[in-house]
Amino acid sequence: MVMGTDFPARAVIDLSALEKNLNQLRKCDSNVSAMAIVKANAYGHGGVQIARAALEFGVKWFGVAQLAEAIELRAGLTGFPQARIFTWIFSPDADLETAIKADLDIAVSNPETLLRLVSAARAVGKTARVHLTIDTGMGREGALPDKLSPLLSAAQLASDEGTVEIVGIWSHLARADEVGAGQDATLRQLSRFGQSCKAAEQRGFTRLIRHLSASSGLLWYPQAHFDLARYGIAMYGLTPNPARATTASLQLTPIMRLEADLISVKRIPAGHPVSYGGTWVAPRDTYIGIVPLGYADGIDRHASGKIWVAANGQKYPQVGRICMDQFMVDLGNTPDGQPPLKPGETVRLWGDGSQGEPTADDWAGAADTINYTIVTALNSRVPRIYI
Repeated sequence: MVMGTDFPARAVIDLSALEKNLNQLRKCDSNVSAMAIVKANAYGHGGVQIARAALEFGVKWFGVAQLAEAIELRAGLTGFPQARIFTWIFSPDADLETAIKADLDIAVSNPETLLRLVSAARAVGKTARVHLTIDTGMGREGALPDKLSPLLSAAQLASDEGTVEIVGIWSHLARADEVGAGQDATLRQLSRFGQSCKAAEQRGFTRLIRHLSASSGLLWYPQAHFDLARYGIAMYGLTPNPARATTASLQLTPIMRLEADLISVKRIPAGHPVSYGGTWVAPRDTYIGIVPLGYADGIDRHASGKIWVAANGQKYPQVGRICMDQFMVDLGNTPDGQPPLKPGETVRLWGDGSQGEPTADDWAGAADTINYTIVTALNSRVPRIYI
């Protein structure tokens, strides 16, 4: 939040909806611990604020991709030593000493990184907690099957020395939100993960925390739940794949509502072009409303001319190209000739759809993307208001 109350738009975050979503996801498997994924500023919802709320709702684990974000989150959770923060992305020359001092759970996928952690742990005089990263088919970080044995050997040495505690083993499903071929690929990953866990057990790592499932695995693959599940997009009330299951059918509620106050309303004559390139021309005399958000705020320009906003239960189509800081909507006319909305009135860009506004899924469809990008892209200059 950088603009204070003078900024003419806001993202309203409903923490009661967050609690409902957490409870709904827990129904998938009450025996599985929850890790709230709060990476990328909690998918645009506000990392520290969402983590603090989730702590109140019984969550103890938090996942943050970037090491720098994880350290920042730890600082934001001062006074909550029970929070376990897991991180998995950092450069080869990252400051691992600071990471260990911050009491983070750190993902490691190769012996070289493990050796660096050993050195860092010696330097700070504190044991490093490690989760072994396995590549079961995602093709990102992680030890492939032929590299697992060297990683386990290094883990044994580090563990025996006492500078590193191997606490977990994990991987990530690439196609768990799909059906058909995606299901076959997921089952193959499940098999590889099970083999990796067995190999670790044979090396003496018999009490590791196993985690494979993010939202899709939690929702659709009970056999992939293991000990810990990473609650991602579903925690924020959005479906991992609307083509497979809608948000409503999953009984989830979007926790973010994006709204803005019209900064201007004016009447334009028929034939008047609107925005860059004149891609939309008024077919009649009409009122145009100016919404003070644009692609600099994370409003996807690819949705231009294919989306709407809502106010007072009425839908108003977005027209012309979305600009850097604003976009236009066609307000139409009223029988008495007065503008349907006035400057300062609030329109909803997205939310749960209850007031006629589009959802993040609607924006994703209009922009040919996924709902993850719609909420995550929302710029930090848009204030977040928590209710």
